[in-house]
Amino acid sequence: MIELELLDLLWALGLMAAAMGLSSWRGLGLTWNLAIATGRTVLQLFAVGYFLAVVFEWRNPWAVLAVLMIMLTIAAVVARNRISKKMVRLLPMVWGCLLTSTALTLAYTNLLVIRPETWYEPRYVIPLAGIVLGNAMNAASIAGERLVGSLQNSRLEIETHLSLGATPDQAIQKYRREAVKAGLIPTLNAMMVVGVVTLPGIITGQLMSGVSPLNAAGYQMIIMFMLAFSTLLTAILVTWAICRQAFNQAAQLIL
Repeated sequence: MIELELLDLLWALGLMAAAMGLSSWRGLGLTWNLAIATGRTVLQLFAVGYFLAVVFEWRNPWAVLAVLMIMLTIAAVVARNRISKKMVRLLPMVWGCLLTSTALTLAYTNLLVIRPETWYEPRYVIPLAGIVLGNAMNAASIAGERLVGSLQNSRLEIETHLSLGATPDQAIQKYRREAVKAGLIPTLNAMMVVGVVTLPGIITGQLMSGVSPLNAAGYQMIIMFMLAFSTLLTAILVTWAICRQAFNQAAQLIL
């Protein structure tokens, strides 16, 4: 594996300098945004790199759990903000949905597929949790945002179904199904072209670090299956949570 030095990273920054130059030349007004994004990327990744180096060396289960809880909470807040800030009880429900899908996915993968020496092996748990949480967060955001929008735009139709005797679940079944499908689209699209059109970051990183191409492909296959399960489960749970808050005890739409 080729070890990167500080000079190499400085040369890599030349790409961002070129991007900012292009933005300025074409008058796109993105120069400052690109500069901020570059600075945040450098600071955040250096901070994460040093922090994870300590956690990997320490190999303490409580430290690993603390990292996972921080990642989970940030993902839940971002997803809730994308869905709706007006639903007060949505944050803990989204947090629980992400926890459930991520925990089940990691437990299955660690116990039956990868089988590391310890369940809290940070070299496996933290990267896999990050990938699963990131995609589950996107699925929750897309599905939740689609469902909330559908409920608000189709209020008359939903209330008509309710007045004719339909239960809340029956009245919004169509919208919930469409929202779940929307949340799964990015993962399905990625699975359709993985290895043919795109090489995801995991397999690319492993190939660049000297791992056997077949082994790298195997790990990427596992990850794609993990993402398919976790994103589908997350979308189902988040839409269920929204439905619980969209109606009161009298089965009236209050969203």
